[in-house]
Amino acid sequence: MPSLDKPPQALHAIGWRDDTPLPDGAAQSWRLARVIVQHRNGYVLSDGEEEFPAQPAPRFLRRRAAPDARPAVGDFVLVDAATPAVIQQVLPRRSVLARAAAGERYARQIIATNIDTAFVLMGLDGDFNPRRIERYLLLIAGSGVRPVIVLTKADLVADAARHTEIAALRAQLPQDVEVHALNAKDARAVAPLLRHLRRGDSAVLLGSSGAGKSTLTNTLLGRERQATGTVREHDSRGRHTTTQRALIALPSGGCLIDTPGMRELKLTGEEDLAASSFDDIEALALECRFGDCAHGAEPGCAVRAALESGALDPARWENYRKLREELGSANESFVVQLERKADAKVQTRALGKRLVDKYGRR
Repeated sequence: MPSLDKPPQALHAIGWRDDTPLPDGAAQSWRLARVIVQHRNGYVLSDGEEEFPAQPAPRFLRRRAAPDARPAVGDFVLVDAATPAVIQQVLPRRSVLARAAAGERYARQIIATNIDTAFVLMGLDGDFNPRRIERYLLLIAGSGVRPVIVLTKADLVADAARHTEIAALRAQLPQDVEVHALNAKDARAVAPLLRHLRRGDSAVLLGSSGAGKSTLTNTLLGRERQATGTVREHDSRGRHTTTQRALIALPSGGCLIDTPGMRELKLTGEEDLAASSFDDIEALALECRFGDCAHGAEPGCAVRAALESGALDPARWENYRKLREELGSANESFVVQLERKADAKVQTRALGKRLVDKYGRR
């Protein structure tokens, strides 16, 4: 495995950047590797030449340990020479893509780290939903990751109406967001994506089950590695053929992280509406006569004027409002959880003091 003194070229083949800071005081016997698979029983790491199992150090498993501080797929880590290897430290991340975990309790769940591009896949069948793309873009905004929209199953599109919908989607998205409509089974069709998968690049695939993530992975890889499946006729959704996140080195020199289909995309509360695909709506709101305009019956409302003139799509506006409310709720849940943790610490200290006062220190 590569040493701390001089990481070999093999690490560059799995996304290593020479500007990644190395910690001071790390044991010289520790080695560098990248997390390529995470599962219930541990991790699989790679040093660019071989893959091997690893376990996290006990401190990562403590109840009070922040979930997003634990090793995740895409992380570069320092491991010791034990068998199996033990992950001792996670190196600083250049980017983090995360969502809120499912359920009522607030918890931040990391999707992937140290990535440059997020390919958002959506099928041009019953899976097509521009509002969901807006949610993905909001989730990606501010993460340091470049979004690229990949509309798969273009070979199934025959009607002019769907082509019109694609054109409308392109018009609504920020100009710097690429949109590709393609057949994920065709190597020539997916070639434009390779510019994001050169040596040292890392990308992640996002999308619902049946969108074609595993098919695209196989095409980029040049062989059948990932299992693929059929989709249901009534909604074009598929079964989970990918059950865990896995980082795969591609012949182009880049790395690709395939992920299971996402049924739920909960916001963390840290997303920025203005930095996503809603910058035009945020700009409109600034033109309202009143700073606290609720965009209802207030005079001089620029948003309502845009809706009435047709300049603003009502469906986009409703999705914006829904996401804005969800962001507010997520922020509130996070603050409440922090307050509960702080209150619990105060109560624990108070109880400890009463016990010391009564029984003395032991």
